[in-house]
Amino acid sequence: MKRREFSTHLAGAGLGLTLAGRALAQGVPEEGKHYVRLQTAAPVSLPSPDKKIEVIEFFWYGCSHCFSFEPIVEAWAKRVPPDVSFRQLPFAFIGPVEHQKLFYALEELGQRETLQRRIFNAIHVERRRLNSEAEITAFVAANGVDAAKFTAAFKSFGVNTKVSRGKQLSNAYKIDGVPSMGVQGRYYTSATLAGSHERALTVVDFLIQRARQGG
Repeated sequence: MKRREFSTHLAGAGLGLTLAGRALAQGVPEEGKHYVRLQTAAPVSLPSPDKKIEVIEFFWYGCSHCFSFEPIVEAWAKRVPPDVSFRQLPFAFIGPVEHQKLFYALEELGQRETLQRRIFNAIHVERRRLNSEAEITAFVAANGVDAAKFTAAFKSFGVNTKVSRGKQLSNAYKIDGVPSMGVQGRYYTSATLAGSHERALTVVDFLIQRARQGG
């Protein structure tokens, strides 16, 4: 979904995906068609010396495309090479800031991966509203998270700092819609550019190799 149009689908998106997919199937990914190279590199944050390449998925819990992409990217993440650091980042310009704070608060409590799919299902399958602090706190408490600890994390300086840094990184990558994939602070791609969710990950694999070679 687009940064300023997240409540509606892009007109003609299906045709765009088909054409992009056909083009990608005919050869290697092309810069400017299947992925974008950033003119100014975005910051890269690697968790340990053995990690050399950073891949980021920009997403929003309320995005139906992100909901569809979640199991696909989850399976892909299990097979990334050892030198690749993959992380998800809640997009800073779509949806309520409470969704970003939900992500980071659960991350601080070590519960984010456990509840990630449950949050998506609650919004897109059960049609529950999780847009306010009260709704979110009730949801996580019902799913085994200590409400007091969650509230403290949700309102903490650390979480607010991560929200601010996430906004800066989203701006640095110049992301205008989700889900999108950023690679090593140099490139980004998406299903719209590549032709499908699966093809977007094929492009990411290509960009990982390119970044590894210093491209």
